[in-house]
Amino acid sequence: MRKIFLYLIFIAICSSCVSTKQMTYFQGEPVSKSDIYKLNNEPYRLQVNDILYIDIKAENPEIVSLFKSGGSNGSGVSSSSGGLYFSGYTIDRHGNIRIPYIGDLNVLGYTEKEVREKIEVELGKFLKNPELVFVTVKLAGIRFVVTGEVGSPGTINLMQNQVTIIDAIANAGEISELGNKQEVTVIRKSLDGVKKYQLDFTKIEVFESENFYVQPNDIIYVAPLRQKSWGTGTTGLQTFSTAVTILSFLVSSVLLVKNI
Repeated sequence: MRKIFLYLIFIAICSSCVSTKQMTYFQGEPVSKSDIYKLNNEPYRLQVNDILYIDIKAENPEIVSLFKSGGSNGSGVSSSSGGLYFSGYTIDRHGNIRIPYIGDLNVLGYTEKEVREKIEVELGKFLKNPELVFVTVKLAGIRFVVTGEVGSPGTINLMQNQVTIIDAIANAGEISELGNKQEVTVIRKSLDGVKKYQLDFTKIEVFESENFYVQPNDIIYVAPLRQKSWGTGTTGLQTFSTAVTILSFLVSSVLLVKNI
């Protein structure tokens, strides 16, 4: 009987411990440089609720200032994510932004470059020398959500032109001991609908993924390891302690029944 209990404890420890392979990032050999260039670098197409930073410059600042919103004309409003929420141009549910004198301008599904070109065309209707006007259009940071088994889940907004999946996880406090590095899911809403992508952080091939770069409004979910649902612990010592506690309870119960 004792051998059976010891055997069960051994099986529980072996099956519930988190292996080194499950905990180690980026295993394997790096790919060649030519293969890395196969990454999907398609420009991002704007969606509803995105916030744009738009700046217009010219020799005569008084003229172009008419086409600027209150906070984007250098009036002292912060360019941080909080400041741009009030001073930037938010794409409404119809896909429009509203620019003084120009009015509603549809930008849904356009790239930053295409929006800049549209604004330049509109300015040409009002200015004698539109070629002397310099227009800048940028996303006001890349906002995404990281949830699941990470140190600090929540919404993150990084003021960068590009954010990798590595940046996203690092800014969310890393994957916890009970997070499954082999099952990191990216949920992405695009013009074609909602799509899901799986990434494996234990393999170096994650750097080759077409989804290596985060897009605005992505949701990144880190699934838990099965050890969490079992509640047996992540290390051999934790599992052994759990097994001993269960065994002690069973032995005490058997002895109690025999003495009744």
